[in-house]
Amino acid sequence: MSLPKRPLGSSGVEITTVGFGAWAIGGGGWAYSWGPQDDAASIATMRHAWELGITWIDTAAVYGLGHSEEVVGRFLRELPASEWPLVFTKCGLVWDEQNPMAEPRRVLRPESIRRECDASLRRLGVERIDLYQFHWPDETGTPVEDSWSEMVRLLEQGKIRMAGVSNFDVPLLQRCEAIRHVDSLQPPFSLIRRQAAECEIPWCLEHKTGVICYSPMESGLLTDNFTAESVARLAPDDWRRRAPQFQEPNLSRNIALRDALRPIAQRYSTTVAAVAVTWTIAWPGVTGAIVGARSPQQVDGWIGAATLSLTTADLEEIAAAIERTGAGTGPTMPQLQHA
Repeated sequence: MSLPKRPLGSSGVEITTVGFGAWAIGGGGWAYSWGPQDDAASIATMRHAWELGITWIDTAAVYGLGHSEEVVGRFLRELPASEWPLVFTKCGLVWDEQNPMAEPRRVLRPESIRRECDASLRRLGVERIDLYQFHWPDETGTPVEDSWSEMVRLLEQGKIRMAGVSNFDVPLLQRCEAIRHVDSLQPPFSLIRRQAAECEIPWCLEHKTGVICYSPMESGLLTDNFTAESVARLAPDDWRRRAPQFQEPNLSRNIALRDALRPIAQRYSTTVAAVAVTWTIAWPGVTGAIVGARSPQQVDGWIGAATLSLTTADLEEIAAAIERTGAGTGPTMPQLQHA
């Protein structure tokens, strides 16, 4: 299948408007796990997304403490290299091998970036990473100029094709841009977490930096069958158990907003999940959304977002639902914000 594509900023690379998110396939047993996950199911899920036309996978070294990258690498080896999807990964979260449940540290020291890049290349089994991203701003006191200069060296060495950042604010983006263009930003962005639409996404639009947003379904809250009881059924080590959006009073507001999407989904014979994802990619400046899945059926639940278009009336209906339910924070209406 061929799905619609958009240019990733000024990089010269085009990607489908939805991509496969490989966070959950890292499996259990670490600080931000989604609980246990079968590797064969993960590979079957990625294959299904690829067969439906998805052209990119987003992972990170820290997902499963290296395991997600290894599973992505195993999937790549099942395909001819000429048919590989683009592979995006991240560095900068360093974990404690002795204590996997400890919070990873946010480290962007040049020597750590170099070491992590080589480890990711090895786990993925690729000669070059298509998009390499800083996962979070540094907390060790390393100037971002030193970190970004190391990213430029990786580009010059041919180890990476494009350079981006995740979870950076505009001041950090500007400091990187002064050294070398930032190819992409990966912010959290959903109907519930809308703050990136205020500053970061408009900045990226102005500077021709691509935007691939993460958690567009707010980690499962904005899917068709999620309920308050679903939280109780999460695995003991699932990070969502302690996340504020999964606790009251936020949980009831978020589920009420999800329910308000049902009439729109019914009008288009699609899913609530697809409507939620489509809303994120309706914003000017957003290139695509990273959408996770742990089974082929979950991919089927959101793949419709790749071809769905929401009208101004739809977007106004959603904005009214946001106001009515009080869910989340940030701007509520793409067109009006753009105007």
